[in-house]
Amino acid sequence: MAVHIRTSLDVSDLPNWLRAMHTGFLLSPDVSKEELEVRRTGIDLDRTQGAFDGDRCVATFRSVEQRLTAVGGADVPANAITNVTVSPTHRRRGLLSRMMDHDLRAAKERGDAVASLLAAEYPIYGRYGFGPATWVTQWSVDVARAGLDPRYAGPSCGGRVDYADPDEVRERGPALHERLRARQHGVIDRTERWWKLNTGQLRFPGDGWPAEPFYVLYRSPEGSVDGLLAFTTDDRWEGNKRPQDTATVLSLIGVTPAAERALWHFLCSIDWVLHIATGPRAPDDLLPLFLGDPRAARPTTYADYLWLRPLDVPALLEARTYPVSGSLVLDLRDRAGLAGGRYLLDATPDGATCAPTTRPADLTMDIGELGTVWLGDESPVRLTALGRAEEERPGAAALADTLLRTPRRPWCPDMF
Repeated sequence: MAVHIRTSLDVSDLPNWLRAMHTGFLLSPDVSKEELEVRRTGIDLDRTQGAFDGDRCVATFRSVEQRLTAVGGADVPANAITNVTVSPTHRRRGLLSRMMDHDLRAAKERGDAVASLLAAEYPIYGRYGFGPATWVTQWSVDVARAGLDPRYAGPSCGGRVDYADPDEVRERGPALHERLRARQHGVIDRTERWWKLNTGQLRFPGDGWPAEPFYVLYRSPEGSVDGLLAFTTDDRWEGNKRPQDTATVLSLIGVTPAAERALWHFLCSIDWVLHIATGPRAPDDLLPLFLGDPRAARPTTYADYLWLRPLDVPALLEARTYPVSGSLVLDLRDRAGLAGGRYLLDATPDGATCAPTTRPADLTMDIGELGTVWLGDESPVRLTALGRAEEERPGAAALADTLLRTPRRPWCPDMF
C-alpha cells in the first residue's frame, strides 16, 4: 500500500499523528487525553501534515507563524517548522522532502520572508536551503570560584531583585520580552500560549515541566522591570552535612547589562547553590566577565541552534540595518526555485534596497548560505575560504563581511 501524505489534517487525525510524533522522538507512544486536549488548541490543522501508511501515521510535520528579529530591531514574518519526524520503518522514501516542499511553497505564497527551524541533526536540512544562523553556548558556573563578594546584599547599581509568582510573570513578561526583541537580533516572538506553557498554566502529563520554578524580576533604580529569571534547583547533599545544589536556569533575559549582571550575581549568592547550569546563551554572552574569575564559567556546550531558509531575498536584506554604505551583487543558487537569482543590494546606514539585477555577480553562493550570514554571525570570507561561496570580484567577500557582520552575535533563546 502506498504512503499517502495529507497536507492538512482533521481533528480526528490528531491522536494518530501525535502517536507518530512521539515515536519519531523516541518518547512513549502513549498519548494521554490531557496531552491531546492541550496540544489540539495550539495546532493549526491547515498547516499540519502527516504521512499515512493505511491508517497509521508514519511521519509528521507542521509549521506556525513567527516573528523573527533582524539586525537593527525590525522583524520579519517567518514560517517556523516544528514536530518533524519520520518513523524508522519509513525512512529514505522522500516523505520529508515532499512535506517540506509543500510547506515552503505555501509559506512563500503567504509572503513569509524566511523559514526557520531547530535542527535535531546537522546533515538533514542543508539540502532544503537552510543554513545555521545562530549558535548557543551553555556554561557550568562554579560559584565558589566565581570571585564574588559572599556578603551580597542586592544589586550594586541601585536596582532591586524580587521573587515573583507565575501570574506576575505572565503580566510583566510579554512587554519585557518585546523590549528584548527590539534590541537583540535572532530573538523570536513569544505568544500568549508560550507564556501559559512556560509558567505552568497549560500542562499535561509527561510535558517535562518541573515543580514550579523560582521566578525573579529585576527592577531598575527608576522602577522599570528590566530583567526576568526563571530557575530550578535540585536537592543534593554530601554526607547529609554539605549542600551541593545546582541551580538550572530555564530563562534569563535582561534588556540592560545592569539587569543581566544583577540576576547572575543574585543567582550566585543563593545559599546552598554551588553550581549553576546556565541553559543556552549567546556565545558572546557577558556572563563570564560578570564574574571575578571568568574561568569559573566553564563551557559545556557550543552548538548550532536556529537555522534559516530565505524565501524572499529583497525583504530579508531590506529589513536589516548596515553599518556602512556599499553595493553588492549576490548570485544565489536555489535548487527548489523559491528564492534564487541575482540581486543587487544597495546598503547605507539609513536603509537599503534590494532588487533583481542583470549586473555581473560579485559573490555566488547557495541560498542556505544567505540564511547563515543574514543575521551577521558567519563571515562571508570564511565561507569563501571553505568553498561555500565563490568570489567573482576581488574584495567582494570582504565587502560582504563589512556589510553583514555584527559587533554582537545573534541569539535565539527559545525552542519551538
